Amino acid sequence: MVAMLRNLGFDYRERLGPACEAHTLLGYLSRRYTHSSAAEWEGRIGTGLVLLDGLPARPDSALRRGQTLIWNRPPWEEPDAPLEFAVLHEDRDLLAVAKPAGLPTLPAADFLQATLLHQVRLRAPDVAPLHRLGRWTSGVVLFARGAAARAELTRQWTAREVEKRYRARVAGAPQDDDFTVTTPIGTVPHLLLSSVHAASRVGKPAWSRVIVRERRGDNSVVDVFIATGRPHQIRIHLAAAGFPLLGDPLYVAGGIPAPDTRALPGDPGYLLHAAELSFRHPRDGRRLAVACPPPAELRLASDASPRR
Repeated sequence: MVAMLRNLGFDYRERLGPACEAHTLLGYLSRRYTHSSAAEWEGRIGTGLVLLDGLPARPDSALRRGQTLIWNRPPWEEPDAPLEFAVLHEDRDLLAVAKPAGLPTLPAADFLQATLLHQVRLRAPDVAPLHRLGRWTSGVVLFARGAAARAELTRQWTAREVEKRYRARVAGAPQDDDFTVTTPIGTVPHLLLSSVHAASRVGKPAWSRVIVRERRGDNSVVDVFIATGRPHQIRIHLAAAGFPLLGDPLYVAGGIPAPDTRALPGDPGYLLHAAELSFRHPRDGRRLAVACPPPAELRLASDASPRR
């Protein structure tokens, strides 16, 4: 079910640091939060929606380090998003769910309650997310219950002990059935954003193993196992190998943005699915694998179990 949701508004709070000094309130907001124009910020300040230390402020108010800045954002209509999710595993320490494509994992931009986090917490208020998937990536998202479970699973993530398998549909047909991509990932210029992540010789190390599961003429279905978790790693690495995700509006062969593109990293069009997470249970250490069936477009004709 895809729904448009009107939320209850939100109070954005910030403790001002050194970056505020020598700026007026209007100047600071206009420079730091560029999603709105100076005129929009001035209007909000004028209607009392922006507070300094709990009191209405003026556009020319001088700022100082340590002040509390609050923007009381009134209720707004959030963009359409699918709000339903399926529970894949649940116990007293963990909750694993299947995120649909199109639903953001965490609040950002115009999404607040139309997020996986908010919807899951309506069912289980005590959970904390351990990772995130991009809005248009479907599949397994893992939540922890309690500080001990969260700490242990965070340790496993940091130590790269969590095994992650994704499934994707790519343009082209790789010659090799099994290959590794180690292209470094860094930032490159972008027409609309200051920069985006992409293949870069001066980027950070990244590692992906690609296994071809099915060739379909001019496109293929692959499984990708990642040891690192760089931003947009799978999209970048498959494109760097010469097989960009089918329908990806941003990344082209070479792992870089298309020339003069105005596409953004969050634009839809591609098929990417977090198919399985494997880790040690934080309570007893047993190995646990949580799998999520892929959407129809990523299922194999043979419906065979993935092989390592």
